[in-house]
Amino acid sequence: MSFKNYPMVSRVVFGRGSFDQLEDILEPKRINTKAPFIFLVDDVFEGNAWITGRIPLAYDDKLIYISADEEPKTSQVDELVEKIILDHKDRPSGIIGIGGGTILDLAKAVAIMLTNEGGAKDYQGWDLVKTPAIYHVGIPTISGTGAEVSRTTVLTGPDKKLGINSDHTPFDQVILDPELTKDVPTDQWFYTGMDCYIHCVESLNGTYLNAFSQSYGEKALELCKEIFVENSLSDEEMQDKLMMASWHGGMSIAYSQVGVAHAMSYGLGYLLGTKHGIGNCIVFDHLEEFYPEGVKLFKKMKKIHNITLPKGLCANLDDSEFDIMIDVAMSLEPLWENAIGKNWKQSITRERLKALYKKM
Repeated sequence: MSFKNYPMVSRVVFGRGSFDQLEDILEPKRINTKAPFIFLVDDVFEGNAWITGRIPLAYDDKLIYISADEEPKTSQVDELVEKIILDHKDRPSGIIGIGGGTILDLAKAVAIMLTNEGGAKDYQGWDLVKTPAIYHVGIPTISGTGAEVSRTTVLTGPDKKLGINSDHTPFDQVILDPELTKDVPTDQWFYTGMDCYIHCVESLNGTYLNAFSQSYGEKALELCKEIFVENSLSDEEMQDKLMMASWHGGMSIAYSQVGVAHAMSYGLGYLLGTKHGIGNCIVFDHLEEFYPEGVKLFKKMKKIHNITLPKGLCANLDDSEFDIMIDVAMSLEPLWENAIGKNWKQSITRERLKALYKKM
């Protein structure tokens, strides 16, 4: 039997205000004055000097604002890579992503595609990346996705929504500054926090579960309950703990996998462009048959925080559109195998998935 030899983030800083150490962290990694650092920043921070004024630009460094309104696409990665190559003679010293899961995934993908030939769509899958990425840094400004610690970058391509899962995907450096999450709107905070909660439920109830995944998953789940159910923490404590829950939730799937909610929300994301966090919530709300206890607690948390999920997403879809979503969902074989077992195809039929999608 051979065991997976997984990479982890090699360096991480945690602490309120640690964002101020970015210059000290980056400067030793600068190759030369013509090899820039490229900062990919969520455009929600444009004009927000509290964050942008602390980004240490020097020499030919470039700050690129990116909208996180849509999920990241393979075409978007290719355009960014082309722009960087055309604008700068030297290969960058590094890529720094500042934002939520969308921006972090883009930063990882761009860092990979600057050293690998072809288009980003050629690398959607497992272990297809051959050449190490350039130096890349992740700075989350919202907590829950686990993108800061995972070995995948989830992209919507021309014919599928699937991550670049590889040993070269994880960040070389992560800065966890809980202060950066202080202005996240409540609904967004909930949806993204639930992404972490759902990671835990899917990991802890999966057939891939082992002591490594379990230890991280249980800790993340405990933190989620403290934050979203007990409701007795100060804002600062919640920010600190949710950032650590996101980290642990991401780690819990390193040696395991996610499950039904993620597989089906990828279908929604691919066809309808539904954002990942809210998509997971919409799907998970209907998965009592797979995760009875997890869904029961989810509904309780929804009630506590006055969250109303959108309804009728699939109300006007035709058969061919349902087929597209089902194709995307069923192509994610490791997720189904983790959720159901090796013989998952015997119980997970197209009809069953269509019936579930119709409820959404």
